[in-house]
Amino acid sequence: MDYKTDGKDILLKQADFGLDDTLDCGQAFRWEKTAENTYSGAFLNKKLVISCENGSDLFRLHDTSEEDLLNVWADYFDLGTDYGELKKQFSEDETLSKACAYAGGIRILRQDKWEALSSFIISQNNNIPRIKGIIGRLCEHYGGYPDWKDMTEETAESLGFLRAGFRAKYLVDAVDKIKGGSIDLNKISEMEIDEARKTLMTIKGVGPKVAECALLFGFYRTEAFPKDVWVKRVMENWYPNGLPECVKGVEGIAQQYLFHYIRTSGIEV
Repeated sequence: MDYKTDGKDILLKQADFGLDDTLDCGQAFRWEKTAENTYSGAFLNKKLVISCENGSDLFRLHDTSEEDLLNVWADYFDLGTDYGELKKQFSEDETLSKACAYAGGIRILRQDKWEALSSFIISQNNNIPRIKGIIGRLCEHYGGYPDWKDMTEETAESLGFLRAGFRAKYLVDAVDKIKGGSIDLNKISEMEIDEARKTLMTIKGVGPKVAECALLFGFYRTEAFPKDVWVKRVMENWYPNGLPECVKGVEGIAQQYLFHYIRTSGIEV
């Protein structure tokens, strides 16, 4: 990781990182584009403004300490993973080669387990502006993204301020199951992937897609493979016999390239 301090900012030189590709691709809902090449957002209660400087691989983390870069943002932006090497590996496959070339700046955000799980519970059958609105009201009410422990007294009725509809009772059930011990977020990180999926799906309203998204983005289970209508189309048209061997173990990372490619490139399938 190549960086230096610049007054109150950090200048980070980082290949294979694009703000639009990473922060506006549906894996997190607390980032807003505030200007050309600039985003404002947060991870739990830590806020950040980040902008791309003159060139695609130089970034300014505004009003940020070296300690926060090393202890928070380096992990969050998955800066320790060599995405250049992953893209080289993926490019053994013709379709993935095109997808990686189209959106080469995608990185997986290593989010908090509870934040990712609860965010994707909120996301189901919902559009991104509305998801962001619900999460914004949640953060405003609690003065930051609440831990599940902060929500143990909530009911579906008391969460009416979220205007989340049927999703409120699913959030309450998730908190109740974690509080009761039937779900241990830390243990899910270590479970066999199928057991982890089944455990998350014991929460009311959590189906395969929400479970896979939580596992990939909150638990960094890179073998998780979320399937929405776009990814199902990818599989039907390009991989009817299954994914290529070159993505084994990192199917979820490959999924992000494919998802972004088919959803935004305008390619005919």
